[in-house]
Amino acid sequence: MTVSRTGWRRVRVAAISFAVAITGAVVTSPPEAHAGLPAVPAGWTQVYGEDFNGSAGSGLNTANWLYDIGHNYPGGAANWGTGEIEYMTNSTQNVYLDGNGNLVIKPIRDGAGNWTSGRVETQRTDFAAPAGGKLRLEGRLQQPNVSGAAAAGYWPAFWTLGAAARGTGASGWPGIGEIDLMEDINGRSSEFATLHCGVAPGGPCNEYTGLGSGERACGGCQTGFHTYAMELDRSVSPEQIRWYLDGNNFFTVNANQVDATTWNNATHHGFFMILNVAIGGSFPGAFGGGPTGSTVSGVPMIVDYVAAYTAGGGGGGGGGGGKAVKNANGLCLDVRSSGTANGTPIQIYTCNGTGAQQWTYVEAGTTLHALGKCADISGGGTANGTKVQLWDCNNTGAQVFIHRADGSYYNPQSNRCLDDPAGSTTPGTQVQIWDCNGQSPQNWTLPV
Repeated sequence: MTVSRTGWRRVRVAAISFAVAITGAVVTSPPEAHAGLPAVPAGWTQVYGEDFNGSAGSGLNTANWLYDIGHNYPGGAANWGTGEIEYMTNSTQNVYLDGNGNLVIKPIRDGAGNWTSGRVETQRTDFAAPAGGKLRLEGRLQQPNVSGAAAAGYWPAFWTLGAAARGTGASGWPGIGEIDLMEDINGRSSEFATLHCGVAPGGPCNEYTGLGSGERACGGCQTGFHTYAMELDRSVSPEQIRWYLDGNNFFTVNANQVDATTWNNATHHGFFMILNVAIGGSFPGAFGGGPTGSTVSGVPMIVDYVAAYTAGGGGGGGGGGGKAVKNANGLCLDVRSSGTANGTPIQIYTCNGTGAQQWTYVEAGTTLHALGKCADISGGGTANGTKVQLWDCNNTGAQVFIHRADGSYYNPQSNRCLDDPAGSTTPGTQVQIWDCNGQSPQNWTLPV
């Protein structure tokens, strides 16, 4: 079924069931979480995992998660672009750990009829399918255990946005890509999976509806945990996105359903994960609307874990599978958000094994390749502080980096070395060239 929307989705975090007698809500004891993260699937490498362990009533680890606050991103569309009405908070009344290994996101209505809820995002924005490889995002959660008139307006979700949404108010939506792993509305015990891409309204991805599965039955999804997953597969032709419910592939989108530019812009980069529970908006409105006076407050979504995995792929450029290039402070040379556009910054980042960090040293040992392109000095510059970027390999002096015995990568054209500015330990710092000095900010490993 198509549903008109004016923006991006939310992912609802785990709802713990409170022993409250409310009409239309099914009341149960809190489901048990896994003892830990699940075993890594055969053939995959885990690059992130969150099991939501912590003391009861505590908040999230903000080193891994950020809280969205208010009715919109700073500078972004009002009501999160979807017409929902809740105010998102970082309060442990709305978002907290239950002490049993679960994350709880609970929408609450106050005496004046105003709703608050929670929306949280991974700090990391680099969950990406390496060129020629695959990305799998997965979460185990229970939808809010409420149905009928009591559920009118409930909108839990587990979803992703392209990295370019971060810090921009998601102004490039839908072209930057959105992949929705799980959405349910109005307590229908169902599941919607969607790719948003292209332009809005209309365009190759039929926005604001997107390329979606329509409503799929999800029996028991409100009374127990179920596993929702997405695989972005760049190892097949055409490339695919596949959605899974409890291990069953129930929907697939192929790259050739849209033009290549639209597909690449939507998928060939990093993503961040989002969990939230919205109240009201265009999607619930298309299925009867809400909230109403009968809608029950305080029924949460409960999340057991989320995880990210990659498989296959690598550096491209003819040098084999590729390896990490680390500097002396333990961070890795990284292509920002796994971008493949010319000019994408090359930075230092937490080592994570993605294709953005799989480098090969080729062309007689003078050129660093990742994602099928080359490390390149911006504009062919030679001055101290000139930034390093990703660019089509072109055999110019701006792309020559010779690894020397002291660990430096030397660029003869500028007579300078690849450098971590001021020895930064902040992930996301773009690297540069600087006078060769033999110090630790210029000490890099060789990808062999």
